[in-house]
Amino acid sequence: MSMTTLRAAIDAGAAAIRSFSDRAFEVSNKEGINNLVTEVDHASEKAIMDVIRAAHPDHAILSEESGANEQSSPWKWIIDPIDGTVNFAHHIPICAISIGLEHEGKMVLGGVYNPFMDELYLAERGKGATLNGKPIHVSKKDKVINACMVTGFPYTYLDEPNGPLQVFERFIRRGIPVRRLGSAAIDLCWVAAGRFDGFYEHKLQAWDSAAGWIIVEEAGGRVTRLNGDPFDCYQPGIVATNSVIHDELLEWVKGNAPE
Repeated sequence: MSMTTLRAAIDAGAAAIRSFSDRAFEVSNKEGINNLVTEVDHASEKAIMDVIRAAHPDHAILSEESGANEQSSPWKWIIDPIDGTVNFAHHIPICAISIGLEHEGKMVLGGVYNPFMDELYLAERGKGATLNGKPIHVSKKDKVINACMVTGFPYTYLDEPNGPLQVFERFIRRGIPVRRLGSAAIDLCWVAAGRFDGFYEHKLQAWDSAAGWIIVEEAGGRVTRLNGDPFDCYQPGIVATNSVIHDELLEWVKGNAPE
């Protein structure tokens, strides 16, 4: 399975690099004024699906662009052909191919590839996480106030208590660095690699988080929903950390940050 993920990610990355270099591709909108899709998303998706279907024709596939196929199987591939399409469309090289594999409802394999930085993250349940073949581990920061955080904002704003801006304001008022890269898959991988200490976001889809979720956990991190419940990639909210600051970060997100 891991070789299928590797081949699919590399093939999709090659398609993305060609188009990125040529700067010649069409861009259109999905739901939300800046929720973009390019023809390269579709080309990348085809490259991934071709590899998966050749190796595992009986497996189900859920993809951002095509939705779910009707295949009945205990195995489900969850793919985002280009996570960070807005970045890609503006020729910002912070975007990635994300491929997760679920077996009987449990995430067992994940791969995230940023071809522009030549960074390939892989994780298999119980076998650890790697970056370009070398083991990676989460950071050891033990306090939120000393952490470097990352987040994202939805294209359709959520007007709710403890929404994206309210939580963001808590951090910046206390001088805590919070970055916004535009790719949840990369955000999660950079938590796994120890570059960020924590990540939270209010509204994601399964293809945004499936692969990164297992990569964080296999690197020693922890992933939950915003309220601390066990993570479910089919539910919108996520908190991912180095494990050490997780409970404290949950309190910040819930509105219980220390004075």
